[in-house]
Amino acid sequence: MQRRPLGSTGFEAGEVGLGTWQIGGDWGEVTEEEAQQILRAAAEEGTNFFDTADVYGAGRSETIIGQFLKECREEVFVATKLGRFSDPGGPENFTKDAMTRHTEASLRRLGVEALDLTQLHCIPTEALRNGEVFDTLRDLKGAGKIRQFGASVESMEEALLCLEQEELASLQIIFNIFRQKPIRTLFDRAKAKNVALIVRLPLASGLLAGKFSRETQFPPSDHRNYNADGEAFNVGETFAGLPFEVGVEKADALKPLVPEGMTMAQMALRWCLDFDAVSVIIPGAKSRDQVRANASASRLPPLSDDLHRQLRAFYEEEVAERIRGPY
Repeated sequence: MQRRPLGSTGFEAGEVGLGTWQIGGDWGEVTEEEAQQILRAAAEEGTNFFDTADVYGAGRSETIIGQFLKECREEVFVATKLGRFSDPGGPENFTKDAMTRHTEASLRRLGVEALDLTQLHCIPTEALRNGEVFDTLRDLKGAGKIRQFGASVESMEEALLCLEQEELASLQIIFNIFRQKPIRTLFDRAKAKNVALIVRLPLASGLLAGKFSRETQFPPSDHRNYNADGEAFNVGETFAGLPFEVGVEKADALKPLVPEGMTMAQMALRWCLDFDAVSVIIPGAKSRDQVRANASASRLPPLSDDLHRQLRAFYEEEVAERIRGPY
């Protein structure tokens, strides 16, 4: 797998990482054995960047990764997040005491002495603007509990706010063929500051794999069921903010553009990787086969300039005005 510098961290990340929201149980049931198989398959493919959060399965994802780290012989970088855990919850999560306790809990679950990277987990814009959370992160870094810090954000406004903070190592953003705003509002600024860009939802919750129909049903515990219209959290985290039926329609319309010899998912992942501002993409996977298919995007040639122009025009003309939620 091709590797890219992870911003200023000094780490060379395999450009196709692994998002692990699903092994927390929020994409339907995944057993611990299945989760370990997914993690092992990713490592075998050259993935060395794993993204998790304390709230995924109320710590389950971190715990399973911690077990994996005990057997993994390769150098692995684990990025976690904090700020949305239920205890104490809400604004109280942003106090120094709560952030310290949540960091220490992540350390225990992962079984490490220091977190490679901790990220603010889509916290309110006002908390980012206030800036006290970043002071706490700098204190945690000074205390040796974290090595680097960043922020996972919902909107470009939030991303640009975070870029003003000293020592910020990374920004995690939603970016895919259906969500192209970061290209013109963020990429050049992040590159200038050597801040890593971690791309979540590169397949728009699976829409850009091109396998869903209007009749597709998701398990009750899957966020694609219970958050399809933003009932539980920001609507943009599910199907990139598009109504499901609209997303299926737009994905179907893209199928004729898929290059010969590629799947639609490979085209969507390769599209993300064609931007040098992107440090790592973190698609999720619920099977070894999905892991391998995602990793294969790193071995594919860049998409043609003409296809990039077509996909840009498609976004601007067919998609941009349909996106819901902060963007």
